Amino acid sequence: MTWWKTLVGLVLVSGAVAITAAGLRERPEPAEEVSLSEAKRADISRVIAGSGKLAASTTVRISSNLSGDLTELRVLQGDRVTRGQVLGRIDRRRFEASVRQASAATNASKADARAAEVEVARTTAELQRVDGLLAKGISSTADREQARAAVDAAEARLSAARQRAVQAGAVLEESLTQLGKTTLVSPMDGTVIELSREVGERVRGSDFSEDVVMTVAALAAMEVKLEVSEHEVIHLRQGQKAGVTLDALEGQVFVGEVVELAQKAIIRNAGSEAEVVSFAVVVALPVRPAGALPGMNAEVRITADTHSGAVTVPVQAVTVRPAKELPEQAAEVEGGALKAARPGDALARVVFVVGEDGRAHVRRVKTGIASDTALEIVEGLQAGEKVVDGPYRTLARELKDGMRVEEGDGKKPRGRG
Repeated sequence: MTWWKTLVGLVLVSGAVAITAAGLRERPEPAEEVSLSEAKRADISRVIAGSGKLAASTTVRISSNLSGDLTELRVLQGDRVTRGQVLGRIDRRRFEASVRQASAATNASKADARAAEVEVARTTAELQRVDGLLAKGISSTADREQARAAVDAAEARLSAARQRAVQAGAVLEESLTQLGKTTLVSPMDGTVIELSREVGERVRGSDFSEDVVMTVAALAAMEVKLEVSEHEVIHLRQGQKAGVTLDALEGQVFVGEVVELAQKAIIRNAGSEAEVVSFAVVVALPVRPAGALPGMNAEVRITADTHSGAVTVPVQAVTVRPAKELPEQAAEVEGGALKAARPGDALARVVFVVGEDGRAHVRRVKTGIASDTALEIVEGLQAGEKVVDGPYRTLARELKDGMRVEEGDGKKPRGRG
């Protein structure tokens, strides 16, 4: 029995030694579960988005420089009108009386001018008669001077009469102009989008302020005015295409074009930490969308640049790290032109490239344009390489250069294995 007990003891000792050795053996580094994507070549476009209000390309507010009662309106809201069409009238009686008065004054001044012309003709003939008598020695020099003075006086009265006739004609012309302003006409083809006054109301005309009677808009062509940031406006040019969607017309995208770019900034909260600088941009729709009306909410997406065959990765695959923490080889890539991070660089844009060893290696990259979902990599990455694109917390904070990773849905907690 002694040998049996010895054998059991040896087995137990061997088992304890094996367990102890297994416990002391180096455990494999835990793998971080991440999601991966492959860098690929694709066409990518820079899209600048914004919102605004739909408006007619041309809108005219019709008012009068005259004050008076509105006696007639010939249109209703929504009516189509043509250039020169009569839209309404203001009480004309006072202005018609002014025209009659000015017309009478003009006729009187013209009559005075004709009488002055007759007087000039008479005195001129008298001067000629005196000159004839003087030549025969029958008349004196004093008679000739008196006749000459009569002619000069008659010509002066004629000149004055003609000036009064011109003045009276100008007053008549002004009175006729004022009378014409009592008739409201459309300056263009369009649609009445608003009536601000009713028949019987008083219109208060002024050269310093307008009392709008109605608003006419050319709805055949419409536009959207939006604001973009100072960082985005530098990428915009006239003629760039844009997609316009209206909240009221769901599921439809209308093609527009950038037609105006503001040359002056709109600055809000100037001088404060909340200062915002933006620029106005106008996108025109050459054809009015069916059912579209001024004032509707619109979303605009302008295609600013397009690069064909660019190396792209998902937007979330690119993150930032302090440049001073990057390893020296972070910018070393075959065919790449990136240099090592400079001491003065605060943050560097990086991706984590997964190699054949199953480890994530940090790689500094230079980015280009971005779409809603993808980002162009100009330098630092080759098509076909696999990069980590999530989850966000892991990629933004926890992932380090050289860490082991395994592909999954990113929801599995880290563990030993």
